[in-house]
Amino acid sequence: MRRQQVASRNGLQSVTEVANRRQSPRPSIEFGLMYSAQDHCGEVLMGDGMVTDLSSAGLGIRGNASVKQGMDLTIFLYLPDGQDPLFIMEATVAWASGRRFGVEILKMNLRERNRLSYFLRSNLAYSD
Repeated sequence: MRRQQVASRNGLQSVTEVANRRQSPRPSIEFGLMYSAQDHCGEVLMGDGMVTDLSSAGLGIRGNASVKQGMDLTIFLYLPDGQDPLFIMEATVAWASGRRFGVEILKMNLRERNRLSYFLRSNLAYSD
């Protein structure tokens, strides 16, 4: 199998090295979510899909509405804890490939951030 290479400021890196530059580990998981954004024309984009991986800093998504890198999203996560959806006020699309994309969490209130941390610690054997 050939290793794919991508350009970076420091020369060529493998795709694996680029994918592993995350600051927090992201365990694989699947549960539902909804997301919304405004495009450059002011049109509202609404989508739903599945969370594919999750950390306190970001998440991977497989959605039904395409997004573009740099787009700002509002997200509701349907954690499998039986509570109301977890609200992420602001996240930005870090990368997008078709209907799969990754987002960086930028803004959550303290209650929601604590809930996410608790969920990660108790359900995914994860700690910050």
